[in-house]
Amino acid sequence: MSEAPDLAALLRSWRGRLQPTDVGLPFGPGTRRTAGLRREEVAWLAGVSPDYLQRLEQGRAHPSLVIVRALARTLRLSDAEYELACRLAGHAAESGTTVPQHIGPSVRRLLDRLAGTPIAVFDAAWTLIEHNELWAALTGDDWRGHDRRSANIVWRTFRDDEGRVRHPRIEEHRASLVADLRTVATRYPADREVGDLIGALRKSSPDFARLWADSTVAHHRSERKTVDHPDVGEIEVDCDVLTAHGADVRIVVYTAAPGSEAAEKLRLLSVVGTETMTPPTG
Repeated sequence: MSEAPDLAALLRSWRGRLQPTDVGLPFGPGTRRTAGLRREEVAWLAGVSPDYLQRLEQGRAHPSLVIVRALARTLRLSDAEYELACRLAGHAAESGTTVPQHIGPSVRRLLDRLAGTPIAVFDAAWTLIEHNELWAALTGDDWRGHDRRSANIVWRTFRDDEGRVRHPRIEEHRASLVADLRTVATRYPADREVGDLIGALRKSSPDFARLWADSTVAHHRSERKTVDHPDVGEIEVDCDVLTAHGADVRIVVYTAAPGSEAAEKLRLLSVVGTETMTPPTG
């Protein structure tokens, strides 16, 4: 009998150790008989069908790396568990070769506990990989259902698609993004997606090509930004970019001074979420 770990069994075990409150689901321990999360709950959180997750847990399906990442985020896997899941699924672990997109449990807890603050996690190349609901309500950005490039801030910025956020020093902002991408390309030379992104931007954006050729060096700093929300109007927020020790990710946090008009608008958005506040006609 083989003693080698089995991905299907591990997925069932990892699902069983989580409680609904661990992932923000509104169910208490006395409202269900299932130990851990239900299969339907994990499927919904990971963006896959319950039937597909069942086949994975029965060893009848082979998950792509994208699916492994989504399940790792949902199941709150540690770095070691994520690397094990990658190996068992037949994928090389990302560390040291490509830009990591795994979020560890500590960063996940940060997202869960700061539900009243717009917060998002980007990888080192500025691709959005996770956010809380208030971030989506404020910015309109949602990583779910987007490919890696269209969820990338550098790509969108130099394609004139910056969404609702206005930057006070746009040229400095663009220069810092290019400098970040240059550093990432040096750190992860084997990441083909990063190389393809740089090549596509150099061809399609004269501004990016100019900044790339100039070898511009710039740094991010805390600053105030304006978000043009379609329902509540302008919201001035302070933007801070944080890092997590041992994880090559960027955590972007928007805050407003207590008692300010912006704080009240954020409170309103935290209540209504992504629903439209336009009154019905007729």
